[in-house]
Amino acid sequence: MPIHDYTVLKGNGEPQNLGVFVGHVLLVVNVASRCGFTPQYAGLQKLYERFHDRGFSVLAFPCNQFGGQEPGLADEIQEFCQTNYNVSFPVYAKIDVNGGKADPLYKWMKSRKGGLLTSAIKWNFTKFLIDRGGSVIHRYAPTTTPEAIAVDIEAALMR
Repeated sequence: MPIHDYTVLKGNGEPQNLGVFVGHVLLVVNVASRCGFTPQYAGLQKLYERFHDRGFSVLAFPCNQFGGQEPGLADEIQEFCQTNYNVSFPVYAKIDVNGGKADPLYKWMKSRKGGLLTSAIKWNFTKFLIDRGGSVIHRYAPTTTPEAIAVDIEAALMR
């Protein structure tokens, strides 16, 4: 089942089928506004601006499971992203990425690319690169900067 078969909730609570991204390369990231990695929003926005016209998007999913670092409501999260990082890529509704209430999209991505010791997401800003066909091709640790992923995005866009 490719990513395009999943439906997620937009930041305003409306459902969106990810089929709108068929043929696109995607970078899916669990994000938080009060994390040491939060400045990665700037790098994610730069990637989006650099590659968007070639069929690339960043999909951000706020998550409060790691140190309570995303406590805000949906409108507060959207405002934070816009005000502090001028984010123009989609920031979806807050989700869980681990545990019994983990979003089905994250369950699927983790089943395709596990982590170092387990498939669990270890922290905010874990990233999954999805190819044009909707398959997970890479998983990156939170410490991997968006800039370091640019070469893999370029390669995926060339396929």
